[in-house]
Amino acid sequence: MPPAFELRKVAEADFPSRFGHFRIYGFEGRIDSVVEESVVLSMGDITGDPPLVRVHSQCLTGDVFHSLRCDCRAQLELALETIAIEGRGLLIYEHQEGRGIGLMNKLRAYQLQDQGADTVEANEQLGFEADLRGYVLPGEILRFFGLRAVRLMSNNPEKIEALERAGVTVTERVPCLVAPMDSTDDYLRTKKEKMGHLLDV
Repeated sequence: MPPAFELRKVAEADFPSRFGHFRIYGFEGRIDSVVEESVVLSMGDITGDPPLVRVHSQCLTGDVFHSLRCDCRAQLELALETIAIEGRGLLIYEHQEGRGIGLMNKLRAYQLQDQGADTVEANEQLGFEADLRGYVLPGEILRFFGLRAVRLMSNNPEKIEALERAGVTVTERVPCLVAPMDSTDDYLRTKKEKMGHLLDV
């Protein structure tokens, strides 16, 4: 029998932002001695019809430093803007930098990309799978909020499958498409061709 997953809410507070007024939550998920953290922004009444949900993986270089190597910050802002327009929804911000390989390894992957590797090849050259992220924690968080069905804002079919495996029905996939730039063309093409993301590139 696999070890039980324990979810604990560690904090909750008021959170005004330039996108609108949210509640911010801190969660810890534990399996044996392994602890994973996640931050959640919630807006409005998410009961009733399936709310809009975005599961966003942390990207320090994009989200904080405005990197143009990826589209992460643009996707994050689009999700927050869309939730604000609808007046209700949930953003789950996962601590899974670099598709789960961590910040320093992500920077090593950047170095390999500068030498000609794409994002998948760089991770593999470092000894990792193309994507190490897991989505048990988001599923548990959605259950914490009493959500059995959501509209998921994502281009990644794996996220849909992961939430469905966690017992959460995805009633609609809402595309999270942002305008490509010259600096992200190869990155987005790799996402589409090697990772199956649903992109118009």
